[in-house]
Amino acid sequence: QVQLVESGGGLVQPGGSLRLSCAASGSVFIIDSMNWYRQAPGKERELVARLYSGSNTNYLNSVKGRFTISRDNAKNTVYLQMNSLKPEDTAVYYCNARSDTYSRDFWGQGTQVTVSS
Repeated sequence: QVQLVESGGGLVQPGGSLRLSCAASGSVFIIDSMNWYRQAPGKERELVARLYSGSNTNYLNSVKGRFTISRDNAKNTVYLQMNSLKPEDTAVYYCNARSDTYSRDFWGQGTQVTVSS
């Protein structure tokens, strides 16, 4: 099992920045990728950023150049730095850990990000 605890959401004005954190514990050695998803009201959950164990990354087109996913291996923590935030970035953001080997997905509790003036 892998446990994920998120932090860092909140209310920010358009153009502002936030950094989300996701601390992993448990069987972290089985994780192949760490990911951030988001879900806005009335919309499906979408993948925002993916960080593979080999450090390759993928981003949702609409966040490229504004969001950066990174990790601190010593702390088993993944971050999502979000800059130049827009109202359309408003959503609940979820941390996800995926194990391809064991076909398992683990989820954090979600953290609300609201971009509004």
